[in-house]
Amino acid sequence: WLKNGCVLSELINSLYPTNKPIKSIKTSTMVFKQMEQISMFLKAAENYGVTKTDIFQTVDLFEGKDMAAVQRTLMALGNLAVTKSDGCYKGDPNWFHRKAQENRRDFSEEQLTEGKNVIGLQMGTNRGASQAGMTGYGRPRQIINNP
Repeated sequence: WLKNGCVLSELINSLYPTNKPIKSIKTSTMVFKQMEQISMFLKAAENYGVTKTDIFQTVDLFEGKDMAAVQRTLMALGNLAVTKSDGCYKGDPNWFHRKAQENRRDFSEEQLTEGKNVIGLQMGTNRGASQAGMTGYGRPRQIINNP
């Protein structure tokens, strides 16, 4: 039911309020027309914002070669539609993950210089550090069983 590309074309058109990317959706029994409909969907999905690496090839769907790639494309399209939150996506938003959004922070020069004086906890601490029990590199551990 996805093979002819009509459902996919209606899907991508539903994500646009106006200026639908695919003007005519025609059901056809001819193979090249069905593949053309799928390729129009893929072009519209790329224009919508789905990255090239997430887009499947037409033969992946038409010949059933890589249905996982088709699923990845649909998931990426859903993620993007939920992230845009422009009101065009009508489904359950819990089906998809939101893409990361920019969270820009602007610090003043005073805050930046103040941060240079703080030792971050990521760097750890040297309290309690010793080399007790350490052996030289390359030497085997001495496991002695004293009953």
